[in-house]
Amino acid sequence: MFTILEKQALNPTVTRMVIAAPFVARKAEPGQFIILRVDEEGERIPLTVADFDREKGTVTIIFQIVGGTTERLNALNAGDAVCDFVGPLGEPSHVGGLKKVAVVGGGVGCAIAYPVAKKLHELGAEVHSVVGFRNKDLVILEEEFAAASDVFKVMTDDGSYGEKGLVTDALKALIEEGNAYDEVIAIGPVVMMKFVSLLTKQYGIRTVVSMNPIMIDGTGMCGCCRVTVGGKMKFACVDGPDFDGHEVDYDELLKRASTYKEFEAREREKACNLFKKEVR
Repeated sequence: MFTILEKQALNPTVTRMVIAAPFVARKAEPGQFIILRVDEEGERIPLTVADFDREKGTVTIIFQIVGGTTERLNALNAGDAVCDFVGPLGEPSHVGGLKKVAVVGGGVGCAIAYPVAKKLHELGAEVHSVVGFRNKDLVILEEEFAAASDVFKVMTDDGSYGEKGLVTDALKALIEEGNAYDEVIAIGPVVMMKFVSLLTKQYGIRTVVSMNPIMIDGTGMCGCCRVTVGGKMKFACVDGPDFDGHEVDYDELLKRASTYKEFEAREREKACNLFKKEVR
């Protein structure tokens, strides 16, 4: 069992938890993920390592409440424990040798982008971070990004916070100001990563995106996390999750990502009803 040491609601649908997992913390790197089960009857879900502390033996996860399992996970509190917490899995983000980088995060994808920005900052790179949200109420990790960035921009769709517009608007402005980036790292909704990649391709800037498709075992055996990159099939769990943003088949990803939306909604509703009965 893996004990939850801290729990914090970052916004109405996103939660941060700090988990006691010393063996995972010992080897974790930015870009990697874990797979957990809430209890012995639960499903396996992948979550990115949002942060880690090797000395304390802790791993931080940040998740969005979208289905039954994340609803059950969110019902736990500090002092409770999850059944399984396996990792680190996947390839770490390759950030060595980069001198100037733009890190672009969208929504809960900022939880994945932040540790990468932090690592780049620690290595001495100049980091320009652009994060985007639908509105002010959904903004997360603002202070953390600001501390790890030389330039930091917050974008909101409705203009309720930061600048009004999309992350691509801010990134394009930074590029046209004369910023020559060694690499752009984009992490967030598939459609956001698609349009960031289309933009950077116009300027010939290498772009890396992080894939988060449907996943079960996390070891390359089930094939559920397959993505098409450069016309070839790759597995996000073992070949990624980072890939060349200019080579990913985003349209295929968007179709596959919508497969279980109705199922997730039903399972979340069932979990909510179960908790209501328990409270009564």
